[in-house]
Amino acid sequence: MLHKLQYISQGLTPDVHIQNIESALQAGVKLIQLRLKNISDELYVDYANQAKGLCNQYDAILIINDNTHVAEKCNADALHLGLGDMSVTEAKKIIPNKIIGGTANTFEHIKQRCSESVDYIGLGPYQFTSTKEKLSPILGINGYQTIIQQMQKENLTTPIYAIGGIELKDVETIMETGVYGIAVSGLITNSENKKEIVKQIHDILYSKVNL
Repeated sequence: MLHKLQYISQGLTPDVHIQNIESALQAGVKLIQLRLKNISDELYVDYANQAKGLCNQYDAILIINDNTHVAEKCNADALHLGLGDMSVTEAKKIIPNKIIGGTANTFEHIKQRCSESVDYIGLGPYQFTSTKEKLSPILGINGYQTIIQQMQKENLTTPIYAIGGIELKDVETIMETGVYGIAVSGLITNSENKKEIVKQIHDILYSKVNL
């Protein structure tokens, strides 16, 4: 089973991404996505190897964002593909037996991702987020409720992570929609007491209601 809390790296430089990943791991996060943009594959592999080393230390899972070849070269545990990235079928040929997640913004995307047999879906954005350059239409609570209900009607059971500008006060309401977990970035990166915020998030994610 995948952990319900996913941390997506951010930072002004790749080095800061790595520092933020280490801080998130120290705070107790066990599912990390390295998300580097506008960087050469060679450099991406270097930083992916650093991230993998850290995740190994903390017994955490490393997801590489968007780049199948980097995921292969650093022997990452998982890969996350956006809607415009390599197809899931192609990725599975390159990195067989790895976790593959995919982005979705609509129920049509969800159906596509389920037909591709992804292991999880990142569905968002929940609300505006400055960490994403090209933002898809915002879903809000109603968007999640509607899509999860449509999934239930069609017996689609792929785990859904809510993503996009999620704050601590939103977590409980989001989980009540029936999503599996949440993916956050700024909520942890910008926290003064990361251990405490991760504990509070875990308490909500793993409360009796959401088991």
